[in-house]
Amino acid sequence: MSGFDGLAKTHSPDWEGLVSTVTRQAAPDRTYHIELFQDKEIRDAITERFDLTVGLSESDPWFEEKKYIAVQRFCGFDFVTAGVAMDMPINSTAVDDTAGLARDGGRFYTDEHSGPITSFEEFEKYPWPDPHAQEATKRLEWFQQNLPDDMCIIGGLTGHFCEYITWLMGYETLCFALHDERDLVRAITDKLIGMYRVDVARLLTYDRVKMIWGSDDMGYKTGTMISPDDLREFVFPGHRQLAQASHDAGRPYLLHCCGNMSEVIDDLVDDVKIDGKHSYEDTIEDVRELKHGYGQRMSLLGGIDVDFLCTRDEDAIRRRVRQTLDICQDGGGYCLGTGNTVANYVPLDNYLAMVDEGRLWGAS
Repeated sequence: MSGFDGLAKTHSPDWEGLVSTVTRQAAPDRTYHIELFQDKEIRDAITERFDLTVGLSESDPWFEEKKYIAVQRFCGFDFVTAGVAMDMPINSTAVDDTAGLARDGGRFYTDEHSGPITSFEEFEKYPWPDPHAQEATKRLEWFQQNLPDDMCIIGGLTGHFCEYITWLMGYETLCFALHDERDLVRAITDKLIGMYRVDVARLLTYDRVKMIWGSDDMGYKTGTMISPDDLREFVFPGHRQLAQASHDAGRPYLLHCCGNMSEVIDDLVDDVKIDGKHSYEDTIEDVRELKHGYGQRMSLLGGIDVDFLCTRDEDAIRRRVRQTLDICQDGGGYCLGTGNTVANYVPLDNYLAMVDEGRLWGAS
């Protein structure tokens, strides 16, 4: 496929339309786009190809934020994502990155056997971040003051409860602890809940933050990473509290969650009360088949399968986007995007074909 000279249809951001679509208040008259994130290598490639930093100086301390806004607007997004910075070190290993847009320093994989917290002694010694730290919101504050008026902030990514008990303990250690040392699992989740409650409370003080986005992978292709009952005990209470805080402030609560969640989707909708779910892959569930299922109870976000984007040609991608929009745009409650993220191994032209076809949908 030849390189894109540009996207076919102009686009003006409209954050109010985005929120209305996500909250299913009305059927939109155009496509709204959403992504959890694009890998930096993808953003940089888009920036370079389309000269998006003309007039910007790399010596500007906010150069990366200004470049981020430029890429978001170019790709048709009505928002940026920003949050409270909290670093929690985990055990990981770097390997060579074989993607076409390879990442400097390699690709990192979490140690699934043993994490930095395998005992109460290690729990007490762990360098837990301070969610109250003033410097943790510097980037968020910059967007609050400098983001164009037609865009909003989605607050996040937050609420990594299942992910961090897995990463901090190591998946293998966690599995044993769920049988032998549940009080340690409880101590970690209680600590995480306390931190993320502060995180979301701080996010909600910014009036440019119009939605909160939780991100917490809980499953794999055929089931959940830990049992549904353990999710209900250790993971869902945290998300329920974050969703309640968001709703009390009049903001929707979105959840990115990879994996097969069929056993607990009712919990997420009816108990946690998420307003929209992100992350779909065809080997688990096709977003087109969900619109008239649980897509009637919450918004569906993304769903153009990443493997499909990586392996199909332009015509197939455009057909898939049109089919998805024809089905999912009915009544609102759908935003176009990948099934997961725009990883650096997604061919750039394939991603741009998806974006371009989304802009063309509904055009007279």
